[in-house]
Amino acid sequence: MSRLTQLSDTEASAEASALFSAIKSKVGMVPNLYRVMGNAPAVLAAALGFNDALGKGSFDQKTREALALTVAGENACDYCASAHSAISRNLNVEEAEIAARLNGKSADPKLNAILRFAAAVVEKRGLVSNDDLAAARDAGLSEGEIVETVGVTVANILTNYINHVAETDIDFPVVRTKAA
Repeated sequence: MSRLTQLSDTEASAEASALFSAIKSKVGMVPNLYRVMGNAPAVLAAALGFNDALGKGSFDQKTREALALTVAGENACDYCASAHSAISRNLNVEEAEIAARLNGKSADPKLNAILRFAAAVVEKRGLVSNDDLAAARDAGLSEGEIVETVGVTVANILTNYINHVAETDIDFPVVRTKAA
């Protein structure tokens, strides 16, 4: 049971309710993570806005979802592992690739480099080494892609940490991370 309230539609403030309506119109439901974030509508709005902005970056949805899986795996966030596995399945990503992404790997060499760099960012709390940057560059990542990797990683750290604090009830087919 969640340690923070997962607001129902009737419990939500007017601001949270408006955000919930927008989420429902996009995805057909309000995931429990967003119901928890609705306790602070400014945080929910910021998270949604950050993700919308990142959606206009150079990474496609499959790449952003791969990053979300790697960050969930690194942070042992079963909620995000479950949610982003379900989204990845809807994007026709194979189960073996989803599992690899949860472990910061991919069969695609460039995506593998992106995920390895993201895992280093999480593991080292942003204090990556010159070798980490050199490996990303050697794999063909531009400086813009390196910065975008950090941005998507940070957006996912926010949701991971909120789920850790709340112990959000998982409302997707459950996927357990390696560290669980």
